[in-house]
Amino acid sequence: MKLQCDVEVVSRMLPSAVLSIGKHLDKTSQRCQVYLMICTAKDRAGSKYKLKDNIEKFFTWFVDEGKATVRLKEPAVDICLSKADANSLKNFLSAARLADRGGDSGSLPLSTLTPVRARDVEQPKKKLAIVSKKDYPLTSSFPYSLEQLQVSYCKLSRVDMRMLSLKALRKLDLSNNHIKKLPATIGDLSCLSELVLHNNHLEAFSEALCLSTLQRTLQLLDLSQNRLRSLPPRFLPAAGAGHLKLSKLRFLSAAHNQLSVLPADFRRLSLENLDFFGNPFVQPNPLDHAMRLSFPLALQEMASRAVADLRIPYGPHLIPAHLCRDLELAKTCDCGRACVGSYIKTAVSMNLHQVSHTVVLVDDMGGTDAPVQQHFCSLSCYSEFLDTSIQRGIR
Repeated sequence: MKLQCDVEVVSRMLPSAVLSIGKHLDKTSQRCQVYLMICTAKDRAGSKYKLKDNIEKFFTWFVDEGKATVRLKEPAVDICLSKADANSLKNFLSAARLADRGGDSGSLPLSTLTPVRARDVEQPKKKLAIVSKKDYPLTSSFPYSLEQLQVSYCKLSRVDMRMLSLKALRKLDLSNNHIKKLPATIGDLSCLSELVLHNNHLEAFSEALCLSTLQRTLQLLDLSQNRLRSLPPRFLPAAGAGHLKLSKLRFLSAAHNQLSVLPADFRRLSLENLDFFGNPFVQPNPLDHAMRLSFPLALQEMASRAVADLRIPYGPHLIPAHLCRDLELAKTCDCGRACVGSYIKTAVSMNLHQVSHTVVLVDDMGGTDAPVQQHFCSLSCYSEFLDTSIQRGIR
């Protein structure tokens, strides 16, 4: 039984060590007993510690974080474990407890202790690039220590769930595959700052991802050359929100998709680089609108607008969950007030330099304007907008 993790014995660090629990012939008694063995790159033969009646205490407060300490009686050392898989660590400690109590070793899958292979104790791998289907690991797992992973040209139709256990991952490049949908659990990669999905078959970017930990960590998002027809409203800030959903996002590419218009609050982003080239953006016409305005306003709409405008705290413990969702998707009128389910919607032209320092041209004509949805809370706000648009057109 083996566990790969970082180990500290007393004050001596043993990075990338392999711990083993197995049988070893005791030369004194000439009997096989259960030992714990620590192997490193410098000592592949390993240091062995007897387990039966030799463990003074286990420290497992942080076992769910892959950390634990085993205190031995003889020699008097502390074996500190870290960066281990939590489930594997729990199983390993259970085996050590059983061995300490002199339990039936036959009930454990133990073999005779042997020196480890050099590749088992090599320095933790930080980067891995797989650019061919024949090189894709089908039976072996990805190194737990990876911070950068590229898997391209492997014809993946979905994200391999093994990738989602790489908690140290900072950059994930899945470009040039056949991925149609992203799992919501990709948001569990709490350190991810770069996500490259160039040239896949994505048809939607899930709203759930925008509410995951990605909203706090993601700095670069490449969605270019996919089949996206729209970006989710919650990709952007909700009305009245004091921060962006993807607050650290600085580089965004959605070039060569099927976008016809951008979400209403896109203008609130603050980017360094933006690329929307090759999308079939529509030419905005202020007179072309969708009327979803009711007369008079429903009481629920009036109350929801007041909550959004006054920034009154709310949550599922106070109001029904569907009302919370409606408020999170509230729109902002041109006048600055909120509208939830009752509004007039049209599209207006916006220069993308308003939200990004560098903008790749939207079309071959040298333009940097793109259509953005605009909502109006009342007929008077919409009429005022039309008057201003007409006056600009005359000028």
